[in-house]
Amino acid sequence: MMNTTTPTAVLADDEPHLAQALQQQLHTLWPALRIAAVARNGIDAARAIAQHAPDVAFLDIQMPGLTGLEVAQGIEGPTRVVFVTAFDEYAVQAFEQSALDYLLKPVKAERLARTADKLKAALAAAAQPAGDDALAAALQRLLPGAPRSAPPLRWIRASVGELTQQIDVRDVLFFEADEKYTVVHTSGGAEHLIRTPIVELLAQLDAEQFWQVHRSTIVNVAHLAGARRDETSRLFLRVKGVARELPVSRAYVHLFKAM
Repeated sequence: MMNTTTPTAVLADDEPHLAQALQQQLHTLWPALRIAAVARNGIDAARAIAQHAPDVAFLDIQMPGLTGLEVAQGIEGPTRVVFVTAFDEYAVQAFEQSALDYLLKPVKAERLARTADKLKAALAAAAQPAGDDALAAALQRLLPGAPRSAPPLRWIRASVGELTQQIDVRDVLFFEADEKYTVVHTSGGAEHLIRTPIVELLAQLDAEQFWQVHRSTIVNVAHLAGARRDETSRLFLRVKGVARELPVSRAYVHLFKAM
């Protein structure tokens, strides 16, 4: 299981000598890191990650059973992913899976050292308790007469020509980023364009009702019809009245653990 004092890792590579070489390099560069398991294919890698919940998974991309990308899609916990491959054409796909880093074979010690530093920093940040400033701000909000935060957004205003439409957020099925705009999908299949970026919109919405499930998608959980996992364990959401399914990024899968 995840350990705050002894970092753990799972290695996955279908070439045993490469897996062993990576293990030896990590032992030299990061002696505190404990290798919980070494997998020889994608299916075993997925099982090992589910069993050990490691802090980090070093995944070869091209493996039998499941590719490293498919294994990453199915990870439900906070395991950081580093892809290791001989082919650089997978770089964009790798970072779309929220990979912390991407290493090319043969892995050079200097490059792996930078990856180890990234991982150490990420693990330290995750374990860092709230600072004094955050604590002071929280206490300030509890004081009598302290200003309350703004109430959640109640209406969305979308312009269509000279007409400005007032949309009740309860009628919104989901929001979807589209370049410079955000598309507001409402019941009945209607779509409206607004200029508010997804990040700003998320901060204004009721967090209990609207969940971000992808870097470009926010869903209204009141309108969810269910969820489906494909053969690679990737999660997709079904929204009432919407034909297509919405993919859930690995970073947000834990929100739907009960589904």
